[in-house]
Amino acid sequence: MTVDLATLTPVQRQGYLQASVAPRPICLASTIDSAGQVNLSPFSFFNMFSSTPPILIFSPSRRVRDNTTKHTWHNVQEVPEAVINIVDYPMVQQVSLSSCDYPKGVSEFAKAGFTEEPATLVRPPMVKESKVRIECRVLELKPLGEAGGAGNLVICEALRMHIDDSILDSTTGRIDPHKLPLVARLGDDWYCRVGADSLFMVEKPNTRLGIGIDALPDSIRRSKILSGNDLGQLANVHALPAIDPSYHDERLQQIFQYYAVSPGEMEAELHSYARQLLQEGKVAAAWQVLLALA
Repeated sequence: MTVDLATLTPVQRQGYLQASVAPRPICLASTIDSAGQVNLSPFSFFNMFSSTPPILIFSPSRRVRDNTTKHTWHNVQEVPEAVINIVDYPMVQQVSLSSCDYPKGVSEFAKAGFTEEPATLVRPPMVKESKVRIECRVLELKPLGEAGGAGNLVICEALRMHIDDSILDSTTGRIDPHKLPLVARLGDDWYCRVGADSLFMVEKPNTRLGIGIDALPDSIRRSKILSGNDLGQLANVHALPAIDPSYHDERLQQIFQYYAVSPGEMEAELHSYARQLLQEGKVAAAWQVLLALA
């Protein structure tokens, strides 16, 4: 299906985009107006765009249904400060409740059952229940249009972070993703959660260039068993590996023994075994298995 976005209604366009550009982290933004009234509202049009300077951007977009603007947008025009409270699973239902369009002057903190905690550098309060709270100065406000659904970018400089000790790795002092069950927005009413079963690591090439899939031997690159992800792992080495004469693997020996009279079946078995090793993160071993036919 090909979709020309210009031909869709705003609701249809929003549906396709939000379901595709996902998952999106959630910013629970606390802001304050010039009279001291606090507002708390979540936004999934949010991300980090720079670390030096540390820039975060969120968008209290115009409502699609009636083209009205949000209290958050008016607040940051009056007081250009915000606290970005990061959302995790233990607070997601309360965060959803805070998204209700309560009248101005009604406290979303009270309605959602959150606790106000004074910030140290800015006027808006922090959400005590959030395990990562980021005090921000608003640098720029950038409207993207005047129709319903148009974004209103709030470009913030992160000034100070408050991180709950319970989510830190005791050895490195860094945030441990296993201890922070972040949630993110998908389309419609769908969310997703970070957990042990959804975490995985991908080795970055960094300063050493991967050889690339185009540099893989044809028998590997054209494999009907190895997936694109498998080939990507194999091609992330900085030099084509050589056969290690000391490498020993009992299953590899069994494959040679049982399929010696059938080269085609042997190659299929070797590729299947290599794929299993890659799924276990054993790239060097997978290479040795694949090079066994060289």
